[in-house]
Amino acid sequence: MSIFIVAEIGINHNGDMTLCKDLIDTANESGCDAVKFQKRDINSVYTKEFLDSPRESPWGSTQRDQKSGLEFGKEDYKEIDNYCKKIGIEWFASAWDLKSQNFLSSFDCKYNKVASAMIVYSDLLQVIAKEGKHTFISTGMATYEDIQNAVDIFRSANCSFELMHTVSTYPMRDNHANLNLIGTLREKYNCKVGYSGHEVGLAISYAAAACGISSLERHITRDRSMYGSDQSASIEASGLRQLVGAVRKIEDAMGDGIKRILSEEEPVAKNLRQHLVLN
Repeated sequence: MSIFIVAEIGINHNGDMTLCKDLIDTANESGCDAVKFQKRDINSVYTKEFLDSPRESPWGSTQRDQKSGLEFGKEDYKEIDNYCKKIGIEWFASAWDLKSQNFLSSFDCKYNKVASAMIVYSDLLQVIAKEGKHTFISTGMATYEDIQNAVDIFRSANCSFELMHTVSTYPMRDNHANLNLIGTLREKYNCKVGYSGHEVGLAISYAAAACGISSLERHITRDRSMYGSDQSASIEASGLRQLVGAVRKIEDAMGDGIKRILSEEEPVAKNLRQHLVLN
């Protein structure tokens, strides 16, 4: 089955719907299967003290200004929903709190996502699992026990899921990728395993595609130098096109693992072995 490729827009839209649609177009034109966002109710996720603390940003001088500036509301997501349906690409989002998951459930998305930071939030996992939508579960910053708890919740709810090997550093150092863990997770939890990458460049994602992943997620941006905490760990349009094309080639190249002589090899063998006397 083909690797499901997700372009993670997250909050890289910077609260700008024009930029958001541009990123959706980039994902669609590159051949991605879906785009993904992040949704937070900032009063649920952050304390008042934190939100009132200073932070300079394009939206003001407090953390509240910055966090609010990055959040899309109901009308924004209706526009995203309509636009994705119009151009023919799936969208979904990772919720960081119960209010946000309830908000997202009002849309007819095919998928859910558990962010690495939220894999330890059992109440949220139970709500997501009850929806019964196929769910991608990122495993960054998680112990085996954390992952097992998530797996148990989704299996108890009979909700389809797959794990995603993730290292939660932005950007991730190449020597931290530990791609062999993909096979470990697949064997340990007897489920499909994808890869959500935060590295600079494409080589590690190519290698992950050769590890038998079921899904691949990368953050995308218009420009890696733009304002935003995730921009530097993202890939631009040209990189995304290159990534999708290469992953599809890798899928074709992996084959079925069965040794056979191709019909195209037969005349080559006859020519190169003409001096041999074979029984």
